[in-house]
This record gives sequence, structure tokens and C-alpha cells, in this order.
Amino acid sequence: MNETEQRPSAPTPTGPPPGADQVFGSRLDLAVRFHGLLAQRGVELGLIGPREVERLWDRHLMNSAVIGDLFPQNARVVDVGSGAGLPGIPLAIARPDLRLTLLEPMARRVGWLEDVADELGLSSVTVVRGRAEEKVVRQNLGGADAVTARAVAPLAKLAGWCLPLLRTGGQLVALKGASAAEEVERDAVAVKAAGGGVAEVVARGGEVLEVPTTVVLVQRVEVERGRDARRRRRKER
Repeated sequence: MNETEQRPSAPTPTGPPPGADQVFGSRLDLAVRFHGLLAQRGVELGLIGPREVERLWDRHLMNSAVIGDLFPQNARVVDVGSGAGLPGIPLAIARPDLRLTLLEPMARRVGWLEDVADELGLSSVTVVRGRAEEKVVRQNLGGADAVTARAVAPLAKLAGWCLPLLRTGGQLVALKGASAAEEVERDAVAVKAAGGGVAEVVARGGEVLEVPTTVVLVQRVEVERGRDARRRRRKER
């Protein structure tokens, strides 16, 4: 390599954009620290691609945190397939009243989540290794007020995994892409079979994000079984 050639530089973490203080409030410094952890160790561990570093704030941190108003005060929330900690860690920063469980099956990612929660002092966060469909997980984490997930699975599978973790009346808050409405229509029967009500598509963060976060909401309803279901069908005839 001659003197005129330059090696490509590593992505440089960027500071918080306009609107970040509105989303994270007085805890913006924690969001900045999480951003730094993702941009460095998160990339080294393969949790975030190097090209994502420049887009961490809008596509990952703020995209996750803007859904905070969809959860009741002091709710017990399970983040299924938390991975790099999205949306769970930004939610814990923006909504410290939430009691968050980060559920993740991979040991390496579990270690990362535990380290992040410890380094940021997120006392409301618990990390659990496991999968939502496992019996022991449903026994230990069932009855949650809300379950959230981001880029985990199609809605039909997600409903089957997540709705059993909810109390009746609890809500699945699934972060989805632009095809959310099509997914809701396609998977309506599977969602109902899993114990869900009519799914609703909402957007959040339009005031601070160029591309708002698209969310699918599904409430856990009472599931009719056996005699009750047969009785209802007879009445409908």
C-alpha cells in the first residue's frame, strides 16, 4: 500500500439525533451508552452488522423505544427473542417502570444481555434463557401483561408462541414492517386459534422518526374449549 492509499475506516458511532431527548427524556445518557455498546461490542459479537452502526439511532434504538406508550404503567413485559436487546433495552431505558424479561435462547446473546443490563444499571430487567414455546418458560413467565417481539417470526407463528404467555386481556405488541396489514389479513385464522382477538395495525414515532414504527397489536382473549365452544356453535345454527 502506497502513501496515497488509505485503509477504510471503521464506522464511527454518531451522537443522538433530534428527538432522542423527547423519546428517552432524562435517561438519554443511558441510551447513548447502549448505542456505544452496540456500535462496538455488538458489532464484534455479530449482533449488529457494521453497516447498521450509522443507523442505530433511528432504525434500532428509537424505533424500539417509541412503542413505550402502548404498555400500561408498571406492566410486566416479556421481550421474546430479544437478541441484541431490541426492543427490550430501549424500552427499559425509556420506561423504567416496566418490569421487563428479556427471553433469548442463545447463550452468547444471553451473556451480552446480562452484561448490558448490569453495565447500564437496569434493575427492572431480567434475562432468561429459553424459548417462548417451551413448557417451563410458559410456566415461569405466563400471565404477563404484555409480550413484545421485533423481527422474530411471521404473525401466525408469533401468536402461537407469545399469546400463551399473556394473561387474559394482555396484549402482544409486535414490531413489524410495511407489509403488516397483509400479514394481519393472511394470519387472522391462526391468530384466533392461538387465543387472540382481532389484530390492529398502528404506527408510532412519526413525530421523531422519518419512518414511523409499525406495530401489530393483538389482545389475548378467553379461549373457548370443549363444552363451551360446542354450546356456542349450537346457538349460532
